[in-house]
Amino acid sequence: MIKQHGTPLILAILFVILALWAGIAPADRAVWWAEATPLFVVFGALLFTYPKFKFSNTAYVLMSMWLFLHMIGAKYTFADVPFEWGNRILSPLLGEGRNHFDRFAHYIIGFYAFPMAEWLLRKKKCTFGTAMWFALFFIMAVAGAYEVIEWQYAVIEGGDAGIEFLGSQGDIWDAQKDILADTLGAITALIVYVFVRPDKR
Repeated sequence: MIKQHGTPLILAILFVILALWAGIAPADRAVWWAEATPLFVVFGALLFTYPKFKFSNTAYVLMSMWLFLHMIGAKYTFADVPFEWGNRILSPLLGEGRNHFDRFAHYIIGFYAFPMAEWLLRKKKCTFGTAMWFALFFIMAVAGAYEVIEWQYAVIEGGDAGIEFLGSQGDIWDAQKDILADTLGAITALIVYVFVRPDKR
């Protein structure tokens, strides 16, 4: 069992442990639920579909990176994650006197382009080029939709919880930059896909 399901099993166990840790005294319980709920939905979907379609280990690793990082963001709220070492690296590149953990997590969301392309090609739904474009536009669409959800949650919830969930840290262009980060992450994942090609194995 370990040999056949080792990587997905280990990643699933790590996510459960991380979720338990993040759920203990988070910085803001309302924000934790708002941030963690999509993670549980995606994790549940991966568990449910696993017997019917098993992605490559590379795809599971890339998908888990977002689950892990987003759960950490749910624990602290994204603006307050202890990410000083990352900020030192990213601030000279991105500028902005802010916590860049949120931007980094958005970049990682783009990695879901890899499993999307893999599913399309292994199921023979389309050509290679179409799969690449669809996976990229899929991530861009999800990114845009999520920014709308963040906006509406912030309006409805209001107060500190709304501001923390929005995570703009005072940047009026935060939504556009987040979508760009998602897109760049998707492009990175698709470049990796070209070299890995799990559909050929």
